[in-house]
Amino acid sequence: MRPLLSLMSPAGARARLNVLIFHRVLPQPDPLFPGEVDAAAFDTMLGWVKSWFNVLPLDEAIARLADGSLPARAAALSFDDGYADNHDVALPLLRRHGLPCSFFVATGFIDGGRMWNDTLIESVRRSRLPRLDLRGLRDAHGADLGEHTLGDDASRRTVLHGLIDRVKYLPPGPRLACVNALAARAEVVPPDDLMMTGAQVRALRQAGMQIGAHTVNHPILAKLDAREAADEIGRSRDVLQGLLGEKVGLFAYPNGKPGTDYLPEVHPGIVRELGFDAAVSTRWAAARRGEDVFQIPRFTPWDRQRTKFGLRLLRNLSN
Repeated sequence: MRPLLSLMSPAGARARLNVLIFHRVLPQPDPLFPGEVDAAAFDTMLGWVKSWFNVLPLDEAIARLADGSLPARAAALSFDDGYADNHDVALPLLRRHGLPCSFFVATGFIDGGRMWNDTLIESVRRSRLPRLDLRGLRDAHGADLGEHTLGDDASRRTVLHGLIDRVKYLPPGPRLACVNALAARAEVVPPDDLMMTGAQVRALRQAGMQIGAHTVNHPILAKLDAREAADEIGRSRDVLQGLLGEKVGLFAYPNGKPGTDYLPEVHPGIVRELGFDAAVSTRWAAARRGEDVFQIPRFTPWDRQRTKFGLRLLRNLSN
């Protein structure tokens, strides 16, 4: 695999940068989301990545991409959102493998907060009701959310996939109100320990990891006006800088799809004006020299078999 990767991503001006993105590393497999990365799978992936790639801190990798000094088979690792398992499960594995990583934290959920999607997921997971009546609640298109049968894990997974897609693009206020109403109808009090504490964020930094901003409330930036977007981006940076006592120069767009979740003609300019050094999206590709450093693409690996995992990354280098 290494010779092929070297051919696709040589050193110097023709180098390509693979930035991998994760969100959670669960202690054990989740029957509701069997595809979610768990500790054993992440440990294995890190072993593959370490054996094939030259893994750099993300800020260094982006700077070296811009000046043409990247090594062959360059890669960087990143996490989005700020889940507590990033500290509790992922960090020990990263340290064991000696690999750097960047963690993009949505600051509104530090110290007991909860993302809207987790309110929805845990409500459907934990509800003991046979049916979930969401009539009267509306999705992003104004359609009624209806009624849903809650049976085994497979049926709940189907319900969740449908609801998440329908609720995701509501404005932040209505979205929060919707999932809170859903939790009440599910007769569930969702957990409040899913996200990192401030102490855990500091511990990541003290362990040599990088911390980046990811807005306050994880909104879809494309749904906000420019002033609201700048406030979300800037306040998240300010909170993290106050927490860490140092500059935070990296930003990740929530959800991160250009043209859908953020506007390439608007939001990179805001990030630049706020004084960030670089920003990352979730457009699947490997970055080339000359790439807009405020729209660095990232790739989500998912294969659990070594050869398929490697071939997937090779394919990403051709994008």
